Amino acid sequence: MEVVKGRIIKGIGGFYYVDSGDRVYECRARGKFRKLGLKPCVGDWCEVQVVDETHGYLQELLPRKNELIRPHVCNLDALVIVVSQAPPVTDLFLIDRVSAIAVHYGMEVIICINKCDLSSGEDLAQLYESVGFRVVCVSGKTGEGVDLLKEAIAGKLSAFTGNSGVGKSTVINAISPALNLETGDINEKIGRGRHTTRHSELFRISHNTWIADTPGFSAFDTERMELITPEDLKHGFPEMERFEGMCAYQDCAHVKDRGCAVLQAVENGEIAKSRHDSYVKLYQSMKEIKSWERKESR
Repeated sequence: MEVVKGRIIKGIGGFYYVDSGDRVYECRARGKFRKLGLKPCVGDWCEVQVVDETHGYLQELLPRKNELIRPHVCNLDALVIVVSQAPPVTDLFLIDRVSAIAVHYGMEVIICINKCDLSSGEDLAQLYESVGFRVVCVSGKTGEGVDLLKEAIAGKLSAFTGNSGVGKSTVINAISPALNLETGDINEKIGRGRHTTRHSELFRISHNTWIADTPGFSAFDTERMELITPEDLKHGFPEMERFEGMCAYQDCAHVKDRGCAVLQAVENGEIAKSRHDSYVKLYQSMKEIKSWERKESR
């Protein structure tokens, strides 16, 4: 039987949909995956044993370069964090927590500030550009800045995430109107939007450009932070890297030790206080996790 290579674009109810480039196959996974404890994932490159023009069996999963658990997406090149300074205003701690996960797992971080027609987001842009992240200001409604966002994700598999109500699906629709993703209105009483994305799904925008629509922050796997050790957390904050080795103590945690170059940089305005506050909050929460708990969560 013919075997083709493709990418899993959706998984629902035990069926996996694989895009081979010229068609999509509906597939079941071979029993060996269950025996080996392997669960196919949206974003996986795989080999499909073809049964007919639209059906097949998942035969092999190719090695992954990274993986998120909730939402279950893998082989990501970039994480686009859609945020807003217009209601509902995005909490900086959420941005910092999710971006730290992305950096740790080798993904490019792209901060997409939506609703710039209502609030420019200039302060937010300056903050995250100073970190070294790519920042694009857009309006999903008017189309402003969308071409710059298309340029930022070209040739990549990018996952889009953001707290509900910031217009994530609206931004994706602006990138590719043919997708026509469901969008939700803002609840005026609570200032949040309704979740419209219930599962992760991959969409091919061009030959080598893919985007993944995923649930919002409440479903995003921020608990994955538990797999990052407190010692490794600093690598999720790129602006701290240039001060590495400059502290008085070699094993400085950059939290409160005397002679800490990072704390001095915060005081001098070289590192944003909000970013360091997020780092300390994450560091302290991870210090409370015992090593055996960390192993069990893997």
